[in-house]
Amino acid sequence: EAWDAGKHVCATITFVYDHHVRELTERLNELQHDFGDAIVSTLHVHLDHHHCMEVIACRGRARQLREVSEKLLGTKGVLSGGIVAAALPKT
Repeated sequence: EAWDAGKHVCATITFVYDHHVRELTERLNELQHDFGDAIVSTLHVHLDHHHCMEVIACRGRARQLREVSEKLLGTKGVLSGGIVAAALPKT
């Protein structure tokens, strides 16, 4: 409900990519820096010799988080991924 209403939410963006794709790591890092105000933390996992997984914790307006997830997941070399959002607790 908070997501559809465009409210402030928190989310994780998770994706798997082939780190041997030329300049992919640099493009992913640049995108994360472009959205540095929304990204709280990242986790990088080496899955095997070719593949890595990133889990990005973020918070902000749903529209902004949707934008960053679409850009990251749409980057050439990203194999799969998704975003999971949750409403922030009311204070």
